[in-house]
Amino acid sequence: MKTRPFKQVDVFTAMPYRGNPLAVVLDGTGLSDEDMLQFAQWTHLSETTFLLPPSPEGQAGGADYRVRIFTPNEELPFAGHPTLGSCHAWLQAGGIPKTGQEIVQECAKGLIRIRREGPHLAFAAPSLQRRAPEATLLAAVTAALGLQPHQILAAQQLNNGPVWLGLLLDSPETVLQLTPDHQALKLTGHMVGVVGVERPPTSGHLIARSNREARAFGANSTPRPEALLEAAHIEVRAFTAPDGIEEDPVTGSLNASLAQWLIAEGHLPSRYVASQGACLNRNGQVHISQDASGQVWVGGDSVTCIEGQVRL
Repeated sequence: MKTRPFKQVDVFTAMPYRGNPLAVVLDGTGLSDEDMLQFAQWTHLSETTFLLPPSPEGQAGGADYRVRIFTPNEELPFAGHPTLGSCHAWLQAGGIPKTGQEIVQECAKGLIRIRREGPHLAFAAPSLQRRAPEATLLAAVTAALGLQPHQILAAQQLNNGPVWLGLLLDSPETVLQLTPDHQALKLTGHMVGVVGVERPPTSGHLIARSNREARAFGANSTPRPEALLEAAHIEVRAFTAPDGIEEDPVTGSLNASLAQWLIAEGHLPSRYVASQGACLNRNGQVHISQDASGQVWVGGDSVTCIEGQVRL
């Protein structure tokens, strides 16, 4: 065993203890897979990460560091809040990006680009594979969530490293009122992400806001068509019983895949903020934007809550 620098970071929040905690071991050299998994089980957080030098392949691709991501049950190829939290911890510990601009993180999924966006960091969502879910799986999850079929507006199997069954529900209120049967969800073997979107009415208040935005960009500007949609109330929840945690407070990989799916299908605008964690007394805020190339970026604040050393 040796003494290693350690941080516990709260991700997708600027207020400590209101986001999703992440344990970060800043020097994972010499640890076996079993060592890492045992420590992740001990922290009992949704994810624990271990930072390492890049592999030869990662170095060739410009990686600044390598991260391994563990739940209490297994290693993940990619996850969102560990990506942002690990990068925050690496920068805070004195890490300097090779390019001076974007940070490049190596993980089992590949190379993930991370950029600074004002006060927070944002990662480039990895490629997404999606398809219609099997009817038997959808029926089992619907029952486990206590939903009626008419409350599900759309469903997709989503894979950007982690595999999610994504459900678009009829309202944020439906999302917040769910009381799942977590044992039944565990038996399905699938993590489930749900999202509800409530677009505000076209009120005088919102029209005035759009007009103010237009004036700010010049007298001849017109409000963007999405200006009202960006004010939508968006609630997300992530049920992760198969990974040993019943509900994840705030989930980057899920929000990334939901954004790629729902923006492509026209259900959500190219820029919005999703809320997650209210049912766990958290206040996670996930900032989504899609750039001109179609790349989706997932961002948020991070704050260090604990720092010191661990013996591993």
